[in-house]
Amino acid sequence: MALDGAMLHLIKNELEQGITGAKVDKVFQPAREMIILAMRGKNMNHKLLISAAANSARIHFTRYPVENPAQPPMLCMLLRKKLCGARLASIEQAGFERVLMLKFEAHNELGDEITLSLAVEIMGRHSNIILIDERGLVIDSVKRIDSDLSSMRMILPGLEYELPPTQDKMNIAEDDADHCLNQIKMCKDDKLDKAFMKTIQGISPIVAREIAYRSTKFTDFPVKNLTDAQFDRIRMNLSQLKQILNGDGEPNLISVDGKPVDFTFIHPLQYGVSAVSSEYKTYSAMLDDFYYRRDLNDRMKSKSQDILKLLANASSRIAKKLEIQRAELKECGDREKYRKFGDLINANIHMLQKGDIIAEVTDYYSEDCSPVKIHLDPLLTPAQNAQKYYRDYRKMQAAEQHLTQLIEQGKAELDYIDSVLDMLSRAESERELAEIRQELTEEGIIKKQKTSSGKQPPKLPPLRFVSDDGFTILVGRNNQQNDRLTLKESRNYDIWLHTLNVPGSHTVIVCNGQEPPDRTIEQAAKIAAYHSGARQSGLVAVDYTLIKYVSKPRGAKPGMVIYTHQNTLYVHPDEELAARLAKKMM
Repeated sequence: MALDGAMLHLIKNELEQGITGAKVDKVFQPAREMIILAMRGKNMNHKLLISAAANSARIHFTRYPVENPAQPPMLCMLLRKKLCGARLASIEQAGFERVLMLKFEAHNELGDEITLSLAVEIMGRHSNIILIDERGLVIDSVKRIDSDLSSMRMILPGLEYELPPTQDKMNIAEDDADHCLNQIKMCKDDKLDKAFMKTIQGISPIVAREIAYRSTKFTDFPVKNLTDAQFDRIRMNLSQLKQILNGDGEPNLISVDGKPVDFTFIHPLQYGVSAVSSEYKTYSAMLDDFYYRRDLNDRMKSKSQDILKLLANASSRIAKKLEIQRAELKECGDREKYRKFGDLINANIHMLQKGDIIAEVTDYYSEDCSPVKIHLDPLLTPAQNAQKYYRDYRKMQAAEQHLTQLIEQGKAELDYIDSVLDMLSRAESERELAEIRQELTEEGIIKKQKTSSGKQPPKLPPLRFVSDDGFTILVGRNNQQNDRLTLKESRNYDIWLHTLNVPGSHTVIVCNGQEPPDRTIEQAAKIAAYHSGARQSGLVAVDYTLIKYVSKPRGAKPGMVIYTHQNTLYVHPDEELAARLAKKMM
């Protein structure tokens, strides 16, 4: 999952075509190790994201919005002072080293034209973003490196900037394939993918494994076991790699079970059917999607950890209570024997007297009228014992009714918690989390917090999609929004969809008096399946009916409805369809 020097070379070419000659309009620092430059030029408008975070160091154009701190950090203020209005003159890279040097034409305080450089070092935990003046001195950096951290290469304001030490490896774009092959043959004690890593500059493990797989059908084939035919295939694949790096490559994002796990600039064959490869038009779009999806999941999980813990505790508590109530309800199923015992005592009361411990009487309720033994309280008269059994019967009868209601309420609460957990798993912004918190607060699951008297932000609108037939499809983001969308904002003859017996968002096709074609209903069903707890499943059942047949029971939890006159479609959740139709947002 490393952004290697070879891919950085291809990204550099993409950035050069997009923003060379553009000026820095704005500078943002949404995170301590992330800088965003808003670049403007003739017929161009790009946001350039640069990250020095250890697990996500990268540089590319971004289209996703970011949340900036209310008070910009000092480094952000410095970059604004130095770079705003500066023109990007060029982007340089030495070979396939993982360092890009962005050269800006700027002006100093006296109005003299100067050249400032922004060094972007993509080197894992050693990644950095460094602003350098016209004399080659460090102005400042995202990470300051002093002698305690490195005695070899310090990065501090006022010190001369030095490039990281270069790797003694071959440049596949310049060196002859036979020369590379000879170097690989010398690594006879290594696996083939490790030999590629040792000899070729700027390639990551996924690329090394891919070349090995294409050459031998194995990713870790021993070099010493290679045949002449396999060496010929290696030579051919290295030549193809050289062509790719001298061209544009093929941006590919690799996903497993719908989660992005890696990316590369060459179409991967090594995974077979165990992973899905999605090809992108640009490297920026690929990296943007990869890190946004990965980081969003981690960020939302971190910010919602307290809610998840609270809901998990509530779910466990309710489940234990239900278990006890179901056991008690099962005991109530034997209540008829208590009424029968009371009847049998009364029928034989002339044979019994106070002080008896056991009454052995004929059981007229059984087919063979066999005798039955009934335990008595010796301190009570026979009539009082009969009344005691009747009381126990009535008590169990009332308990059964009460327990049935409690169990139904408990099941509804568990279903509600499952629906909130599903909404949490799909939340993509802090505003969505805030609305879920507010919903849980109103339901009494979260204690009400003291809030400022400032104006509350407006409610988020539903997610909006447009079908290929031009019909608007709306999807609720949380349970309260589900209620508003279904019960207040939609019309009787709009079409309502929801996954069958699976928590998920209410989905509505806005019909405006028209009857949507089957294709629109199917697309809406796929979107409903994707925005549900079954988004990672195969075939999903989705019910659909008219809004007029959907209602909310009295006292039901948010998002809980009942419906009739439904039809059912079986569809596959379709992330690509949802993304494509969402791009048509109005």
